[in-house]
Amino acid sequence: MVPHTSRPSFYHSRLILSPKMTSFRGVATTLVLIYQLHLFFSLSSAHNITRILAKDPEFSTFNHYLSATHLADEINRRQTITVLAVDNSAMSSILSKGYSLYTIRNILSLHVLVDYYGAKKLHQITDGSTSTASMFQSTGSATGTSGYVNITDIKGGKVAFGVQEDDSKLTAHYVKSIFEKAYNISVLHISQVLTSPEAEAPTASPSDLILTTILEKQGCKAFSEILKSTGADKTFQDTVDGGLTVFCPSDSAVSKFMPKFKTLSPANKTVLVLYHGMPVYQSLQMLRSGNGAVNTLATEGDNKFDFTVQNDGDDVTLETDVVTAKVMGTLKDQEPLIIYKIDKVLLPREIYKAVKTAAPAPKSSKKKPKNAEADADGPSADAPSDDESEVADDKNGARTTRMSIVVTAIVGLYFGVWLM
Repeated sequence: MVPHTSRPSFYHSRLILSPKMTSFRGVATTLVLIYQLHLFFSLSSAHNITRILAKDPEFSTFNHYLSATHLADEINRRQTITVLAVDNSAMSSILSKGYSLYTIRNILSLHVLVDYYGAKKLHQITDGSTSTASMFQSTGSATGTSGYVNITDIKGGKVAFGVQEDDSKLTAHYVKSIFEKAYNISVLHISQVLTSPEAEAPTASPSDLILTTILEKQGCKAFSEILKSTGADKTFQDTVDGGLTVFCPSDSAVSKFMPKFKTLSPANKTVLVLYHGMPVYQSLQMLRSGNGAVNTLATEGDNKFDFTVQNDGDDVTLETDVVTAKVMGTLKDQEPLIIYKIDKVLLPREIYKAVKTAAPAPKSSKKKPKNAEADADGPSADAPSDDESEVADDKNGARTTRMSIVVTAIVGLYFGVWLM
């Protein structure tokens, strides 16, 4: 038998901790357990629709087009989702019509519900019928209720599905459950493909989309005009095929900012406009889950021209150190192009220097010239107004507070692991 004294010396140190250290160890251990539980639940919510469907060859065609249209990526990023899968024979009914890949994406997005419906829940629908939104509703192509799916529990224990329209018809029925993870993801087999005139309408490829025309139709005419006036519209347009996210300030926000915009040099005008685009496709779900600094179309070499994406629940904000803008909604979502409306013009810190509040100076009997302090420490010629500076300072303070919390947690976790 190995003598008890052969255990490492730190093992004994745990047995003779003072009451104060024991209390600290308990707090640290609690932090470790909280972290482990958070990690467990984060990992448990992950899912992969491609792997789920790959287990059954009869859904290979549906699975292939979920990947080809990038819908699979969007499904995997969502925490609560229901996928209405159709088998290979049912998929042939739309493939035989020669639709473009972008039209097929619209059709299949009708089969992705943004709520959880397991087999049990299908038979417990209040009043026997309900309507729920599909991912097609967020594309900007769905008109009226054409992006909603009706689910009805009919006689004989059967459940039917149909696109929610004025003349809604229940065209498909529930066959079986393929995979369920309660309140996270449900994959159900339905008998037929769900279609609507809007989803089947010819969809232009991204390179055929005229960005400025879309902006003008979606209430961003003022931003479209400064895009064209600076020549930045060509850069935006050339980026579409590779992926483009546009943050369009509302017409009222652009109108309010125009006096300052006119004072900028031609080069800074172009850079400011490019600052409102990201050279990648970022869905709303991606923005919500990917907090942090992001590059823009204005980023080049040592010129960062980035801003920080932050979220609080469903709210997403863009923080530039000078101003904080809120995402008000999605105007167009047709991967690889997505356009959001924001409530303010984004002001890059490289152009608009944030004014930091100086510490109070000692009182002096000598009077300074009125403009002496402004000349010594004042902002650049393109500096924002005082209220914009205060927004930036408040944000920096909040960021420092968040960093302090993170550092404290890390220290706690470190000592918790060491003392366990």
